[in-house]
Amino acid sequence: MKLIVGLGNPGEKYIKTRHNIGFRIVEVLADQLGLSFNTSPKLFGHVAKSQDILILKPQTFMNDSGRSVRAACDYFNIDSAKDLVVVHDDLDLEFGAVKIQQGTGPKVHNGLLSIYQHLGNQDFLHIRVGVDNRAGDRSIPGADYILASFKPEEEKTLQDLVTQIVQKLLPYTR
Repeated sequence: MKLIVGLGNPGEKYIKTRHNIGFRIVEVLADQLGLSFNTSPKLFGHVAKSQDILILKPQTFMNDSGRSVRAACDYFNIDSAKDLVVVHDDLDLEFGAVKIQQGTGPKVHNGLLSIYQHLGNQDFLHIRVGVDNRAGDRSIPGADYILASFKPEEEKTLQDLVTQIVQKLLPYTR
C-alpha cells in the first residue's frame, strides 16, 4: 500500500492558507481517484482509502503531523522509504515552483520535523510546493506568512498548479 500525506492544519480558518496547500492537493487527488475522506480516530486524521492507496490529512495540527503519519505507517505496515509521499508547502521555494525529492525538505518546516522525529528518518518522497510570493520582502515573518491566505490573483494560478501536481502524483497511486 502507498501512503500519500498532505500536510495542513485542521479547521475552517486555515483552509485557504499557504500552509494548507498539502491538504488542497490531496483533496483533489482523492476526488480524481473517486475516493472520499472519512475521519479515522486511530490514525488521528482524515483518510481516503482504496485497496492500494491511503491518502491522509493529519488532524493533529501541523506541528504534530508525525503522530498521524507514524500511526498510518504502523497500522498498514508501510515502508516509509519506498511507499510514503508527503505533499507540503515550502517557504524556501518561490510561489508555483515544485520540487520532487527523496529525503529532502525545506530548511525549517515543523510538520516535517515532527514526521522525521516520529519515523526516525526523512527518507520518504517530498513533494515540495513553493508558496513564497514576497519578492524579497521579508517584513512579514515566515511563520505569519504561511498562515496567511493566498491572494485572489494567486488563487487563479493555484488551481492550475494543483492540477499539475495531482497529475504528477497519479503514477504513485498505481
